[in-house]
Amino acid sequence: MQANPLPERLAVAGKYLNMLIEVWTDVVCPFCYVGKRELASALEDFAYADEVEVVFKSFELDQSAATEGEEVTEHLMRKYGLSPAQVAAQNEQLAARAAEAGLTFNWRQARSANTLDAHRLIKLAGTQGLAGQATDLLMKAFFTDGQVVSDRDVLVSIGAELGLDGDRVGQLLDGVDFAEEVHADQAEAGRYGITGVPFFLFEGQWAVSGAQPAELFLDALEQVWAETHQAQFITLAEGSGGSCGCGGCGCGS
Repeated sequence: MQANPLPERLAVAGKYLNMLIEVWTDVVCPFCYVGKRELASALEDFAYADEVEVVFKSFELDQSAATEGEEVTEHLMRKYGLSPAQVAAQNEQLAARAAEAGLTFNWRQARSANTLDAHRLIKLAGTQGLAGQATDLLMKAFFTDGQVVSDRDVLVSIGAELGLDGDRVGQLLDGVDFAEEVHADQAEAGRYGITGVPFFLFEGQWAVSGAQPAELFLDALEQVWAETHQAQFITLAEGSGGSCGCGGCGCGS
């Protein structure tokens, strides 16, 4: 996988002093809901969590989805040719997996919808450092509360809960602000060969795909941290220039 150039960040001896994780998600993806929670749980146990920056990237699973919302059962039956029993079995498994992560997936009341405006709202929230919170609220609205995340009133309400300026949210929904950024995220995913979400990219090089358990995310955090934050020095000269070490030159022995 070819890595993108990383953003400019403070580095010592070629090693970054913080860790960047880019996360491609869609707010109507159950595995994204679980995966985001599992990563958050892993960060709670990670010693350097304060030095981790998580950046959320947009990924629309169905760019042609209707904006008015469709019952999830009907949507899955139509899109994948599943029977009602197959949809129920699949969603019950997903609900059980969500419950293991401390989440509630009320799939019987969930309504599928176009997510472009939801992603644009996340981008707006991101200008105030609230992209993660916006993603959480939108996912809860869809999976737990059965709300249509393309509905203007729902998006305005979530914007208010985030503390965003109401006029600015209205302006966003009336126009096309951040649509280009959303599409750019999707295009970037395509260049990486990402076809499914969630997808977690650590420092532009190490990838974790899917809703993995917190233990695996913690292992990934520790491995990438060790790889990228252990300072490496290039020796330019050594030998007879003189130096002090234990056993000589006043080390107390």
